[in-house]
Amino acid sequence: MLKKVTPLLLVAAVSACSTPLDRRQANGSDEFVNAESIPLLTIPEGLNTPTYSKEYDIPAVGKDVNKQLVGKNLDIRAPLQVLPMAEGTHIEESSDNIRVVIESIESTTDLKQEIFDVIDGYLAKNNIAIRNEDYDAGFIETDWIENDEIIESNWWSSDKVYQLRQRYRYQVDVKPHGRSGFVSIDLVEHQEFYDDKDQQILLSGEDKRRYTTDMLNNAIAYMSIKRDQAIRAARIQKSLGIKVDLMTNPTEPAYWLADANFNSVWDRLRIVLPEMGFDVVDMNKSEGLFYINLQESGGFWSSLWSEEKLSLKKGSYRLMLKETDNVDQTKILLHDLEDKPLSDESVTEVYNIISDLMQEDRKVR
Repeated sequence: MLKKVTPLLLVAAVSACSTPLDRRQANGSDEFVNAESIPLLTIPEGLNTPTYSKEYDIPAVGKDVNKQLVGKNLDIRAPLQVLPMAEGTHIEESSDNIRVVIESIESTTDLKQEIFDVIDGYLAKNNIAIRNEDYDAGFIETDWIENDEIIESNWWSSDKVYQLRQRYRYQVDVKPHGRSGFVSIDLVEHQEFYDDKDQQILLSGEDKRRYTTDMLNNAIAYMSIKRDQAIRAARIQKSLGIKVDLMTNPTEPAYWLADANFNSVWDRLRIVLPEMGFDVVDMNKSEGLFYINLQESGGFWSSLWSEEKLSLKKGSYRLMLKETDNVDQTKILLHDLEDKPLSDESVTEVYNIISDLMQEDRKVR
């Protein structure tokens, strides 16, 4: 049956097309591989040997060089470069392979799980099937990835297609502390067919590196998108107000209860305390402790309630955060420098302003 073709396809069919194999080879003849070594001139006895220029001398071949990579077997394309575009990534290169080192950007995120989710997401987005995956062993192995390119289109018969088939293996390793790890990739299997005929391509180390670099760059670019989205979402989350309630009980000193986890409350207080007129002298996050100082109990504070006399005097204080049984709630206590709770009256006075500032939504920068 006569195939329907567009004018553009007609032009393509008439013009000469090159295969992927042609594009990796130098143009022209490769007869130079059969060149023979020609001895130097024979100098008759009694004549001086001329001075030979060494400008065009070809360096000696090293012992580790693959001597089969000449002529059509040599890939002339420029090497690809690994691009660690995602936040918190950089390259660690060795003679064997290239690894992308990945640092954790969120202390609450499981880095290994994040890396696996990124690779799985990238493969799923590109309809690449997974043949084998082992989280504990730290690897993901793809099924065959096929890329077909029509080289010659024929009106009356089937097209001539150049097919590239490959399988890859991602290796993921995260250090015991969980803050950093790396991803490397290997080309497990490689096949090339033209018109259903195996091209028997001999891949050099540079050939394999080219393919793995391209595949690794694609995965890291996908991670860049996902991390940018996560950073944006985290900024939005941090910008949202945190509800704070005043808790009074006859059996214990008054305190504040914030409806957020410890880290969120800590980050918000670092912004709010200076806005309230407190100087943050020191802090210890592991103990949930802010050392704060109030220089003036009048002025800023008095303007909030006209000339009402406040019980909170200038001096040094300790603001402490404590986690509760509910991970989404944090207890905030205000003590004096000797670590004694302030009066319920003082805690209530400070609550009247800290609650408003804590609940205020902030602009996302």
